[in-house]
Amino acid sequence: MGKRLVWAKQHLRTWVQIGFAALSNGYAAGFMRGNIYKGPLKFICVPGLNCYSCPGALGSCPIGAFQSVLASRNYHFAFYVSGFLIFFGALLGRLTCGWLCPFGLVQDLLHKIPVPKKRKLLPGDKFLKYLKYVILIGFVILLPLTVLDIVGQGQPWFCKYICPSGTLFAGIPLVAANPLLQAALGWLFTWKSAILIGLVLLSLWVYRPFCRYLCPLGAIYGLFNPIALYRFQVDADHCTHCGRCQKACKFDISVQNQPNSPDCIRCGDCIRACPHGAIRSTLRRRPSAGGHERAKT
Repeated sequence: MGKRLVWAKQHLRTWVQIGFAALSNGYAAGFMRGNIYKGPLKFICVPGLNCYSCPGALGSCPIGAFQSVLASRNYHFAFYVSGFLIFFGALLGRLTCGWLCPFGLVQDLLHKIPVPKKRKLLPGDKFLKYLKYVILIGFVILLPLTVLDIVGQGQPWFCKYICPSGTLFAGIPLVAANPLLQAALGWLFTWKSAILIGLVLLSLWVYRPFCRYLCPLGAIYGLFNPIALYRFQVDADHCTHCGRCQKACKFDISVQNQPNSPDCIRCGDCIRACPHGAIRSTLRRRPSAGGHERAKT
């Protein structure tokens, strides 16, 4: 029974990811018919990347919805989507990325495939990790607001030209099910497929490259990590700076020095790796002094 409990705890995050991906993409008829669900649930955002055009999507992606409002000539600001992002950011920070994003699940599963010479970070990581903020400011905010067509309408630049999640969950299934779309394929589908293939291959060697370097949604949630209701704390009285938390972290975060790094997706590997129980979340009750003494003995 003890081994089963340990196994369940080790795989809890994966099962939550699978369950949420199935729940938020549960419109099975869309995949069978090659069409998109357009019911009332589509007016509601889900926390992670979840392309509006995915045949199975029951809700909307917050980044896609945010861009649609900014690019529209009829609206000036995305109040609902901004409030939604602030709420989930202030509540969970990047736990949403680690536990509730379908494309994060895809990267996790790909990284489990055994290949030689895996590495935590890409060369130039300290500069590359800021690229997601450039994408957020440029492709998600500025370009939809400023590059307009003849009637004053913008485009969802990130969704249209970059987002690999949309290509995987929306573009490929729709093209596979619709011969008319297959005949109309052009350079844009080729370009986005190349981005997706590149990230799929990179995910075999580097843990979550899209989340680490490119995702604007992760950039937003990461800004809330230090102040979110759910965050990590390091007990200085019990931390020995042994470095096991950083060794266990797939993003190579120095947890003992920066437990609430904007890059942390709250996977919990550092908590499980700490031999002294020095790392805990704000939702975990702090042991009493007597409890610590019993643990030492």
